[in-house]
Amino acid sequence: MAIGELKEKINFMPNKPGVYLMHNSSGKVIYVGKAKSLKKRLRSYLRHSGFSSPRLRKLISEVEDISVIRTENEAEALIVESKLIKLYQPFYNVELKMGEKYPFIKLTTETFPRLVITRHKEDDGGTYFGPYVNVKQLRQLLRIISRYFPIRDCSRQIKDAGGYMRPCIRYFLGQCLGPCAGLCDKREYQENVADVILLLKGQPSELVSRLRHRMDYAAKSLAFEKAARLRDAIRVIWKFSRQRPSSSLSETMDDEIWKAFLLLQSKLNLRTVPWRIEGFDISHHAGKETYGSCVVFEQGLPNPSLYRRYKINLEDGPDDFRAMKELVFRRYKRLKDKQRALPQLILIDGGPQQLRFAMEAIKEVQIKDIDVVALAKKEELLYLPEREEPIVLSRNDEGLKLLQRVRNEAHRFALAAHTAASTRRFSRSSLEDIPGVGKIIASRLLAKFGSVANIAMMPPEDIAQVKGVSLAMANKIVEKLKGDKNE
Repeated sequence: MAIGELKEKINFMPNKPGVYLMHNSSGKVIYVGKAKSLKKRLRSYLRHSGFSSPRLRKLISEVEDISVIRTENEAEALIVESKLIKLYQPFYNVELKMGEKYPFIKLTTETFPRLVITRHKEDDGGTYFGPYVNVKQLRQLLRIISRYFPIRDCSRQIKDAGGYMRPCIRYFLGQCLGPCAGLCDKREYQENVADVILLLKGQPSELVSRLRHRMDYAAKSLAFEKAARLRDAIRVIWKFSRQRPSSSLSETMDDEIWKAFLLLQSKLNLRTVPWRIEGFDISHHAGKETYGSCVVFEQGLPNPSLYRRYKINLEDGPDDFRAMKELVFRRYKRLKDKQRALPQLILIDGGPQQLRFAMEAIKEVQIKDIDVVALAKKEELLYLPEREEPIVLSRNDEGLKLLQRVRNEAHRFALAAHTAASTRRFSRSSLEDIPGVGKIIASRLLAKFGSVANIAMMPPEDIAQVKGVSLAMANKIVEKLKGDKNE
């Protein structure tokens, strides 16, 4: 690709964090880098032709194409960069390829486990958490543990509590329970260890639930100082948990997922590894209430916090094709306007027609360099833009299995919209929406018959026995509720 073409391609790249992959003439990845702003970083390569480093000049002379992977923030970009370097072993990535790593927190397997900061994961039975690419975040985490869940970090060999006569200074600072001096029992210590594990695993809800139970017990026992300390810990944990990057970007990842990524990239001729996949599905109920769903998979795993559901309103009635177009258009119009992270692969639930309408939406939004594929049910055929014949993969193909998981999750999420809508329709409010039926009469009806569903099955004569309900009103109630049920 000529320099002019590269410049034109870079002009359409986002001013957002991400990872870029440089390819040579044979398509091989020769360099992987991260950037706070992809566009600015890549422009800098082409703007300065007289680099002082011969190695850098040589790299630029070999670049024929560039692909990018958008991330939500710089921390994610660091993790993605590290993984891709380990995967591709690019010639020009010296540091990370030679073994430079980000730190982990290790929890040992001793009787009284301790925390160790290390850059190497070993097969020693210890539990590793990380990597931590943000030093500030790592320090915050260690401060929280030290203050609210103190466990030791020393190298003393402790088989039974009380092996040493005097604890170290950390005990007197409230940063250790002092098991070496017999100042805590094993049960109390293990309770702190369990709390730390939940914190390091990124499970704040479970941890907070444990702490609240203890806080309530302390308050009932009049241990107000302990209750206040637990309250402060809960506040700190919630504040910290909102700062953490997506839990789907963990260090460990199933080798089968990498295999699936590479198979999809090869067989579908994708521009890059589909690190982030977004799946779309359309669902309606008897031709009414059309909903569209978008699910997001990162690193082969679902990220429900990024799921979105759309209510589709078409003037001419239900039309799955136009509904898909509206869904895709609304999704990427917003992402483009907000300069949010875009996926590397879009998966459409359907066949060639759904794919065609989705592509129309993508062209209208004017986003480029995103691969799109449609997966048809039953035969599990894969359709690509500008390709007439579908691609057929083995049912045991790991790439196909990944796409099926995305498709099935999008379908499940779309159906959940109908369940929620039906629940809203067939609730107490459905009674109050009927002219003449207010809160008082609705309460009387529910008190007598138990539920809206039961009322719908009652003959009007029985309903008219309720105080304030005439036979005419009872007929209206039955007609309205049965109409809602059949929608």
